[in-house]
Amino acid sequence: MAQSLAGKVFVIVGGTTGLGLSAARALIAAGSRVVIVGRNPENIAAAMATVGASARALAGDATEPETAPEAIRLALTEFGGFHGLYHVAGGSGRRHGDGPLHALTDEGWDFTLQLNLTSLFLSNRAAVRQFLAQKTGGSVVNCSSVLGFSPSPKFFATHAYAAAKAAVLGLTRSTAAHYAPQGIRFNAIAPGLVATPMSRRAQEDKTILDFIRTKQPLDGGRIGQPEDLDAAVLWLLSDESRFVTGQIIAVDGGWSVSEGQSPMPAADPLPSASQP
Repeated sequence: MAQSLAGKVFVIVGGTTGLGLSAARALIAAGSRVVIVGRNPENIAAAMATVGASARALAGDATEPETAPEAIRLALTEFGGFHGLYHVAGGSGRRHGDGPLHALTDEGWDFTLQLNLTSLFLSNRAAVRQFLAQKTGGSVVNCSSVLGFSPSPKFFATHAYAAAKAAVLGLTRSTAAHYAPQGIRFNAIAPGLVATPMSRRAQEDKTILDFIRTKQPLDGGRIGQPEDLDAAVLWLLSDESRFVTGQIIAVDGGWSVSEGQSPMPAADPLPSASQP
């Protein structure tokens, strides 16, 4: 896989922290060059200190229509090409009013869909326009979530977020079908609970951690780490997956195939036969 990534140029929207930054490091280690996009100048500075000369950074808001095209232009001018896009940008709308449907506010809905779905639409559109202009194929990898198809009603009842992540899957599959004749591939990954800045609430909740031990039972039952997703992302961006499009890969520690149970309180011991 490393051989098929050497010399390639990728844009990662949401590449300055968490999943995106981990993928950027892995791509660079495989010989690629990367443009990472993020909003926070402090995060950009910290990220650039770790990725070196094979990366460039762009400060921009993924929900603005010109951010993704500008990132692609930067890839072309700085590195002379554009071979793929990884869209990671998104996040929780809980503080803005996302939650169960009966409590979900208009602001929570609008904010969450703008952050998680509109931003992805904008970056995917920019990528496919560039691939068509180049008359080349290319690879787009979108970051969805297991919550888009495998709900957790007790601990993760943010219904605007789930709706946005489900829509990512629909957009990914429909665009994969439409642009396959041009050799432009669209695939998605669906992470389970991963230790990123967005999941800090869950990471600090003992009840949720107990739940995750049975909901994500692989490797001892743990929260995922950003590096757990790198191999799947790099494979989908690489020529090794050139015959793969329209697929959703759950990288979830078993979340989507596990029931998940919070530990039950210890039961009182049964009386022995000698007890009255």
